[in-house]
Parts: sequence; C-alpha cells; structure tokens
Amino acid sequence: MATVAHAQTSVRPRSRTARGSTRAGRRGIGRGWLIATYAALVIFLVWTVVPFLWMILASLKTNKEIYGDFTILPQTVYFGHYVTLLGGKFGIWMRNSAEISIAATALSITLGAIGAYAITRLRFAGRRVVALGLVFTYLIPQSLLFIPLFQVVAGVGLTDTVGALILIYPTITLPFCTWLLMSYFKSIPVELEDAALIDGCNRLGVLWRIVLPLSTPALVVVGLFSFTQAWNEFLYALVITNSLASRTVTVGLTQMLGEDVFYWGQMMAGALITALPPVIMYTLAQRLVIKGLVVGGVKG
Repeated sequence: MATVAHAQTSVRPRSRTARGSTRAGRRGIGRGWLIATYAALVIFLVWTVVPFLWMILASLKTNKEIYGDFTILPQTVYFGHYVTLLGGKFGIWMRNSAEISIAATALSITLGAIGAYAITRLRFAGRRVVALGLVFTYLIPQSLLFIPLFQVVAGVGLTDTVGALILIYPTITLPFCTWLLMSYFKSIPVELEDAALIDGCNRLGVLWRIVLPLSTPALVVVGLFSFTQAWNEFLYALVITNSLASRTVTVGLTQMLGEDVFYWGQMMAGALITALPPVIMYTLAQRLVIKGLVVGGVKG
C-alpha cells in the first residue's frame, strides 16, 4: 500500500508539470500569432499609406525638386500645381465624374432595391434563374462588354456624352447592388410587411416605408460601392468619350503629358484630389458599411 501511495504521489507532480508545459506552449503559440498579426497589419498599413504620402509630397514640390535636384521632402511648400490644375480642364472633369457617379448611383440603388424586393418577396416563374443570372452577370469581365456597349451607344447617338456613361455604369454596379440588397431584405421579418399590407399599404409603399428605412446600412454599402465604381472607372470612359469637355477625371489624368514629358506635380495633385471623395465617404460611413456587409453576407 505504501508503494502504491508513493507511486501516486510521484505521478501527480509530473501530470501538473505536463499541464503547465502545455499551457505555456499554447501561450507561446498565441503570442506568436499575435505578433504575426500585428506585423501583417503594419505591412498593410505602410503599403496603403506610403502612396498617399508620396502623392502629397510630390504635389507640394517644385518642378526643380521633382526633375532636377530630387528630394524626398519638399524644401519649400509649393501650391502652384494645384493652382494650375484647378484653373484648367480639371474642374470640368471633376464635375463630369461627380454628375456621372451620382446619377449612376441613384439608378443602381433605385433599380436594385425594386429588383431585390421583387425577387425576395414575390413569387413568379423563373425567380431563381433571375437571381442566379445576377451573380453570373456580375462575374463577366468588363473588357468583354465595352465593344457591344459602344455599339449600342453609337446606335442611339450618345457617343462622347456624359449621358452614355450614366446609362452604362449601372450595368457594372446593378448586379452587385441587387444581390446585396436581396441578402439584406431576407433578414427583415415578413410580419412587418404583412401588417402594413393589412393596413392598406401596397407593395411599393411597403418597400418605401418599411423595408428601405430598415435597410439603411445596406443602402449605404451599395451607394458607396456604386459611387466608387463609377468614380474610378476608366475603360468605358476612355472608349465612349473623346473630347476634353466630356471626359471624366480618371481619363483626364492620363492626358497630363506633353510630347514625352509627364507633369508629375500636377498628376500627383490631381490624383490626390480625385482620391479624396471616396476616402471621405468611406471614413464617415465606416460603421454602416461594416454592418451592411456583415448582415448582408450572413443572412443571404
């Protein structure tokens, strides 16, 4: 009996030691993952911030500091590039981009909300085929569509106009907007809509008064997505527009060259001004964007 008791007492410390080593190993692994996560975040932060810093510094340098005596930091703060830029065609390009982006966003949200509600709540033949078709349409590369879209635009006489881009850009943004709103509308209880229908409200009234107010995060997400896509789009704007008066800011920035000389100061100033609207919008609506993406992705 004494031998057995002695064996048990000798085993217990070993088991406690093994448990302690296991916990220490887990803690070490956890710390390793934590360090790796922070290192990856630092790398991505530098990768994101450095281009903006480079644009800001280059836009504030004189031409001599850019082409001749190169310096990382500007010796004197020079705003001449901004003055020259805003005094030329850049203001017209910004206005065109703003008009096109706002109009395309309004069309995408309106048509996307109506289509998503119809597919989600109404029962009709081919509803599932239409829903799958939206996904497949979104996956088609834009480079395969610009030729037939250009032929359509030329056929109706809208070549080299802002209106052509307003009609074309929803073909890019509308499938995603409809798909995300479909996922979000499914998270809204049907009982709320049934109560409104019993009270005498029609389907459009239910959509306007019940569904859309409850879908604010999703509407913010699709609005920002549509605006950013239209604001940054380059291929269709390059193909459809020809004159300087109808070009968007993304195409206009590529025209800032003379012979074989690039006006880097003006280009960096223009790129910085062009990047500000989406950045400001995403910063102000950050919480709604995260909520809309999470709920829309999970409930679908």
